[in-house]
Amino acid sequence: MDTGLAAWVLICSAMVLLMTPALALFYGGMTRSKSVLNMMMMSFGAMGVVAVVYVLWGYSMSYGGEDVALLFANPFDMFGLTDVAMDDAGAGTTFPTVAFQMTFAIITAALVSGAIADRVKFSSWMVFVPIWVTLSYFPLAHMVWGGGFLSDAAGGLADLVFPGDGAAAVAPIDYAGGTVVHINAGVAGLVLALLIGRRLGFGKQPMKPHNLTLTMLGAGLLWFGWYGFNVGSFIAPEEFPYGGFSDLGHALAGEGGLVWINTTVAAAAAILGWLVVEKVRDGRATSLGAASGVVAGLVAVTPACGSLSPVGSIVLGVVSGGLCALAVGLKYRFGYDDSLDVVGVHLVGGLVGTVGIGFLATSGGVLYGDGVKVLVVQTLVALFAMGWSAVATLLVGLLVKVTLGWRISDEEEIDGIDFAEHGESAYDLTTTTGGRQSVLGSHVREGASA
Repeated sequence: MDTGLAAWVLICSAMVLLMTPALALFYGGMTRSKSVLNMMMMSFGAMGVVAVVYVLWGYSMSYGGEDVALLFANPFDMFGLTDVAMDDAGAGTTFPTVAFQMTFAIITAALVSGAIADRVKFSSWMVFVPIWVTLSYFPLAHMVWGGGFLSDAAGGLADLVFPGDGAAAVAPIDYAGGTVVHINAGVAGLVLALLIGRRLGFGKQPMKPHNLTLTMLGAGLLWFGWYGFNVGSFIAPEEFPYGGFSDLGHALAGEGGLVWINTTVAAAAAILGWLVVEKVRDGRATSLGAASGVVAGLVAVTPACGSLSPVGSIVLGVVSGGLCALAVGLKYRFGYDDSLDVVGVHLVGGLVGTVGIGFLATSGGVLYGDGVKVLVVQTLVALFAMGWSAVATLLVGLLVKVTLGWRISDEEEIDGIDFAEHGESAYDLTTTTGGRQSVLGSHVREGASA
């Protein structure tokens, strides 16, 4: 890895790391005022836990050299990064790659938290995260990006369906995490929402976002960080399909520029798709809808950004924005409490992007007259990823439920999880009574009079 590429990967790593505090803002604004600190702490807690376990065994389990049944790599092969690639001077030439991949693991775990807002013990969340990334995220990262079962490896899923000579004849496509990140997190959120149960008053009491300004700010920062997510996902420029450039500048001008444009227009088109659905269905377009549309478009284009034309990305964005806007209402129809629409945005958006490649890819897409092989592979990969994530999440979720328990008490949930779990309040209202000042925290019961 030359100097320019190393610098670029580290910059992109910092951008992706910023996405987790951005997610804390995005999610925090969508919760009630008595839950915002806990919601943000779940993102920051994920940063603390995943970064540590990624260095210890996460990178080795995802990208280590010793493969275990094409499902994961030996977690002890590079335990603690002791055997990562080193040059003659003793400098770690793989460390920028480790940094980049670490940030993906962090944001994936944090995404799950939005489905279970307002009602779970922080300690239970902190125990769940390291076990979940070990059983769900690291194996899927290996299977998709580490040469495992969901790559084009011989004996993998694609090779079983369309066998080739030493590798699958039709390679699966996941540029930056449609399966590994978004489908994975979306399924995990659904399983936990069903396992843990609904919030008190779900479907009966209004549970509106308390600060949409935070949510809009978080969406903007997520959009910014997503360029590190997508454009940074080419790690070996000498292997790019767009001319085989070895020079970083040429590579960025070629594939990197295309990915940037595709990422931008997909998010922009998804805003429009979401707002149109809102206008037709509800009679008005909302700021929450615009912020959610941004994320829906970014989610969908994540696996597809290197395979589509700009026009195809616009189509993908519009479809994703519209379908996700419709999907967030399914929780009321089916009765599962996905607090902040992780299922409606990340699972549905991830499926739209992963399967949409089969229709819109400029090479292999159905709409370009190339048949259904890519579509078949993409669909099967998405289904397998859903199944793996569901089983892994259920196992870890049940383990936490029978040992620590997930739920805070009913009284604590009513009073507010911020004060119950952290002894803090996001907002303190100062009142004057009889010449004396008193502080009323946001943990008071909803509806109580100041």
